[in-house]
Amino acid sequence: MPSLPNNIQTINGYNKDAYTYYPVLIVGAGESGIALGCRLKEALGFDQFRIFERQAGIGGTWWSNHYPGVACDVPAAFYSFSFSLNYKWTSLFPGGSEIINYLHEVCQKYQIVDKIQLNAEVSELRWLAEEELWEATISHMAPGTGDMSGRERDLLVNKKGRESVYLRQEIVRARIVASCAGGLVEPNAWPSTIHGRDSFEGPVFHSARWDHNVDLNGKDVIVVGTGCSAAQFVPLLTKEPYNAKSVTQIMRSPPWVVPRLKPPFGKERYEKYSPKVFSRVPGLARLFRLTCFLIGESDWFKLFPNTPYGEKHRKKLEAKLVKHMKKTVPEKYHEILTPDYSVGCKRRIFDAFWLPCFNDPKVELTTKPITKVSPKSITIGPGRTYPDPSDTNSKVSTDEETLPADAIILGNGFEIQNWLHPLKIRGKDGELLQDVWESRGGAQAYMGNAMDGFPNFFIVFGPNTATGHSSVILASENMVEYSLKFIKKILSGDVKTAEVKKESEIAWTKMVQERLQDTVFNMGGCQNWYRTADGWNSTGYPAPQPVVPPPPRGSVWCRRYHSAIRVSSSQIRPGASADCPMRMNKDQVYQQGPEAQYSEDKRNESKKKHTRAKRSRYISIAWFAAPLLETESQ
Repeated sequence: MPSLPNNIQTINGYNKDAYTYYPVLIVGAGESGIALGCRLKEALGFDQFRIFERQAGIGGTWWSNHYPGVACDVPAAFYSFSFSLNYKWTSLFPGGSEIINYLHEVCQKYQIVDKIQLNAEVSELRWLAEEELWEATISHMAPGTGDMSGRERDLLVNKKGRESVYLRQEIVRARIVASCAGGLVEPNAWPSTIHGRDSFEGPVFHSARWDHNVDLNGKDVIVVGTGCSAAQFVPLLTKEPYNAKSVTQIMRSPPWVVPRLKPPFGKERYEKYSPKVFSRVPGLARLFRLTCFLIGESDWFKLFPNTPYGEKHRKKLEAKLVKHMKKTVPEKYHEILTPDYSVGCKRRIFDAFWLPCFNDPKVELTTKPITKVSPKSITIGPGRTYPDPSDTNSKVSTDEETLPADAIILGNGFEIQNWLHPLKIRGKDGELLQDVWESRGGAQAYMGNAMDGFPNFFIVFGPNTATGHSSVILASENMVEYSLKFIKKILSGDVKTAEVKKESEIAWTKMVQERLQDTVFNMGGCQNWYRTADGWNSTGYPAPQPVVPPPPRGSVWCRRYHSAIRVSSSQIRPGASADCPMRMNKDQVYQQGPEAQYSEDKRNESKKKHTRAKRSRYISIAWFAAPLLETESQ
């Protein structure tokens, strides 16, 4: 089959086998998809791509999570793109609506809004070996149904028919596919151990699908879970405009709660002056960004490795956090809010409001499990989930208790381990990616980015790329930049397909899993969402952000391109090195298509922007480090 040019087009006209061809197809319009789209334009001068997004709006997890109090728990200067800093954040930890506005502004700035197709789910990908293209099934959805959880959509289909959700299907093809699907997408279901939900007469919803039509005024509210989301919305429920009569929060085990950083020079002055100062003083915003980055990276060495140095600093921090907790909450909660595992094993809660809210007589915290749900009440106990019920020295009650309940809100997390769900991806051998993962022990990818048997397929923020101490956006940008190295070679025609070697993927994954065994993620003594029930950790990254663990033994690096990537020698363009098949001849001119050839001047301009963007990732962020190290509890 002749090579297709690098522009979007319809193939085969009016024939039955006609289809739309995309040089690059991106799954998801969250932070990762936005970053990839912007960098394709900025770094490569390439705009012939399409981003398909299931939801009705741009923003990914920030679009779907709109519960009361939703906000960034990482300083916003660091929770933003290095290539498009925002100098006008209204606070150090802005709310979700402000983050959505920022993401929309970035899309407008880089003119990629028209490249995003909403209410369109990529439901299946299949590699066509003969054509060396990906065939994608696009399900066009009724507006808004993509914002529902998968279970909610299934219920709607069963009740009103498939056409109530899915309007039509379209088959398209693409040379390159990048999955930018996020992890905080599908909320966990109602706990299977709690019986009687169907008998409950009040509303039940997950915080990630907050029902703003539910009036909580004067109501008795039950909250299941004590993760980061619940820590943000629970303190607000008894206040205006929600005015709940009572809130009872069900906790399985306590999180480590870290006092949130105080804005430099105080909250009021920071919010008043920082937008002006950051906008007018060159380099200051990037200095602040660098400061936030370095503070986070120092946490890695202090908290996450299973070393004497790490153990020493964990114990020191744990004592400090327990002291802070006991100073903040009533004494009756001291025992159940003292974790029995190492700090860092679970995701920490960076908090300014959750612990103080337990001084409100309307808010209660318990570790008694829900054992029964009735029409207007719940029963908790007998028993408790923390401390260990067998601990006879504990003073925590295990008695059965019935509580009035008008509404139940689930804050019990997400299906993190269902990577790329519900997307089905069939590679060269027709085998599903999820089946390949299952046969190898769990979700995995070389550098968190590519799998053997799945050519020209890149995962942004894939397995084992979450750090637990830094910015998700930084991790996504790292994956975007790594992917672009190979996307550039494919689009320029240096190679037709790029695929990681099986032995390199397996060796990489083996190394990652071995190193994770020596971190607090695996050795911290807790049950966390990083690991599956059988102990496979497909989430955590076993090193600081700037560090790439040494490649598996036997691998050879060729300039910036790893020998683990396989390309067919018959597909190497003339002038490329056989020893380094991914290298591109320096005098080649990038071509976008017959009707849109970029000039050498345009290419040089793009290179300069790319260099500035790369430099910005290292020369980045803010005022002085000392004020940043203060917390809101001090």
